[in-house]
Amino acid sequence: MSALNLQAIRADFPILHQEVNGHPLVYLDNAASSQKPLQVIDKINEYYHHDNANIHRGVHKLSQRATDAYELARSKVRQFLHAHSDKEIIFTRGATEAVNLVAQSYLRPILSAGDEILISHLEHHANIVPWQMLCEQTGAKLKVIPMTQSGELDLTNFDELLTNKTKLLAVGQVSNALGTVNPVKDMVAKARAKGIASLIDGAQAVPHMHVDVQDLDCDFYVFSGHKMFAPTGIGALYGREELLNAMPPYQGGGDMILSVSFENTIYNELPYKFEAGTPHIAGAIGLGAAIDYMWAIGIDNIAAQEHHLLALATEKVNALSGVEIIGTAKDKASVLSFMIDGVHPHDVGTIFDQRGVAIRTGHHCAQPVMEFYDIPATARASFAFYNNDEDVDALIKAIIKTQELFA
Repeated sequence: MSALNLQAIRADFPILHQEVNGHPLVYLDNAASSQKPLQVIDKINEYYHHDNANIHRGVHKLSQRATDAYELARSKVRQFLHAHSDKEIIFTRGATEAVNLVAQSYLRPILSAGDEILISHLEHHANIVPWQMLCEQTGAKLKVIPMTQSGELDLTNFDELLTNKTKLLAVGQVSNALGTVNPVKDMVAKARAKGIASLIDGAQAVPHMHVDVQDLDCDFYVFSGHKMFAPTGIGALYGREELLNAMPPYQGGGDMILSVSFENTIYNELPYKFEAGTPHIAGAIGLGAAIDYMWAIGIDNIAAQEHHLLALATEKVNALSGVEIIGTAKDKASVLSFMIDGVHPHDVGTIFDQRGVAIRTGHHCAQPVMEFYDIPATARASFAFYNNDEDVDALIKAIIKTQELFA
């Protein structure tokens, strides 16, 4: 277990200190959205109290301060991902918008009928649907890397799936439904050896582990802030500078232009070419504050605490009869999906809520995964570093209570 001062850390998260249905809140829905520390909340409040103004366009002091804070946040994201340049960091509304940006701005102009896009069976809908839409628009084909019963990718024939028709490999680093950590670095290397571009969905990875896009050697990397202790509605796209320079703008409007006439428009330089309109300034500043907070805690400490919690919960659930863990990959992060015999997951979630335990139930925007296991849904507990052993105990007690009610 890590040496974190959990009492001090939990004090940073005011939302955790409340009762739900007469019970202390146990928040285990972090894979959907993590909670926000005071350091992030206060930074957003500070912006609205003192610096609220539009960025890049104003010469007055408020605009200058807002611009500086916004661009400082971009630099923090660049450092967080170990990107080469701030120009390679595009602020988006989240991972979903970033995937769609790459689909329409990078891939669609070079995609032809018969070309192929390779994804995996473990993907979130956000890394499936944009590619399906693109295939419908262009006549390209979507190919899928299969999965195993343990919830890992079956890479037996991965090399054969990468063909001269493959234009993009798009795969998640961590499964949101099962917690499986995929070997994306090796997959990207094999794609690059065949001249195939790659996109990594890091929405479930960035809250839990070090991410180095230069080491991964991927062409694009996307993530959302709300899963890593930042506000909703903010995220980022990393893209290689040479690729972003060659891509047309994703949207048109203010701030992505240098000049406009009725005859011609000259687009702005990177990264602003892809940031049309007034952005989520407070969200970006909040994302920068969340990165500061994670750095202060230490990514290794975060990973160690969450690994401890997942291992503890896995051991205790496996000791129960009538409970099955869905997804037993050797390398997992933060997520414990399970089924209770004879109880629909939605009923599980309702009973848990009555005891103040917040989990996620459903298909987790990963319906192909549920279809693979021939189940309608799972109950999913997902951990953050501010969770503790008592939260795991509350999870186990809620499972036992559910079994008693349905006995």
